[in-house]
Amino acid sequence: MLDTAHQGSIEASAVPGRRPLGGVAFGIIAGSAVVVAAILLGASLLWIHYGTAVFFEMIASGIAACF
Repeated sequence: MLDTAHQGSIEASAVPGRRPLGGVAFGIIAGSAVVVAAILLGASLLWIHYGTAVFFEMIASGIAACF
């Protein structure tokens, strides 16, 4: 027969604890957030400066230039 107290300690020790984010993982997440924020800020500033029609024309011409 198995001792239930011993079985519980085995299960608890088999599950690794959660670690906080390491330096590399945190850097990737923070860097990605900064890049996304910069893109959104840039798009917002272009929208405010040029208006919707010119903004969409600039985006469309940029995409067309890629092809």
